[in-house]
Order: sequence, then structure tokens, then C-alpha cells
Amino acid sequence: MSRKVINPAELYESTAYGFSHAVASSDTTLVHCAGQVAWDRDYQVVGGSDLGAQARQALANLKTVLAEAGAGVEDIVRLRTYVVNHNPDCLGPVGAALAEFYGDVTPAANTWIGVQALALPDFLIEIEATAQISQGEQQ
Repeated sequence: MSRKVINPAELYESTAYGFSHAVASSDTTLVHCAGQVAWDRDYQVVGGSDLGAQARQALANLKTVLAEAGAGVEDIVRLRTYVVNHNPDCLGPVGAALAEFYGDVTPAANTWIGVQALALPDFLIEIEATAQISQGEQQ
């Protein structure tokens, strides 16, 4: 695999917060995933007003998209997390969902963006990803 996670010792330890400072890659195909929300297959919002539950569903959807592309969580090089009406209380539930999502994989780079609203009023979070598939791993 040509994914190299970069977490300089001179900077703060970021992986406990669900992201690495950078990820470098080479000899790869990039997979650019659209932002995923808490919709299920039937367009029902999973989790209601529970930000953590919506984050888990959005991440599950993202994992499904990645699998279809021939990638996994370990191939993610970049996340962008959009949270409606962000405040510090959002960090706990979303951070826990990210920890479950990554498991033992060192997290990729992630930018967390507070937004006023998303595409529909019931969406509390949207997560988009860029993943890489090494040339030798492609199907």
C-alpha cells in the first residue's frame, strides 16, 4: 500500500480526535466519494435528532460506497465532516462514531466544518471522503 500517514511528533497528537495531520500517496487511483448523510436505502433519516447516530449511518454509507469502489477504511486519505450548528458538544458523539468507523486503522486527514444547514433540514451531518487504491490492489 502506498498510503503514508503523517503525524509529526512536533505537533499535537491528533489521532485521538479522529484525524491525522496529512496522508501522502503515490502510484494510486483516487476515489472521490460524495458526501454521505444519514439516509437509508428508503430515504429515511436514520438517527433522528441524534448526531452520533446520524454520523454512524453516514459513515456506514461511506463504507458501502468505498467497498463498491474496491476500497476500505484503510484506503481513505481525506475526510471532510460537515456538522450543522457545530459547537463543542458535537465533538464527543461524532468522535466516537469516527473511532468505531476506523477501528484499528490510523485515521486519515479530516477537516471539520460547521455549517448552517445541509441539503435537507433533517440532516445533521455529512461526511465526504477521498480514498486511494494502490495500482497492485485494483480489481
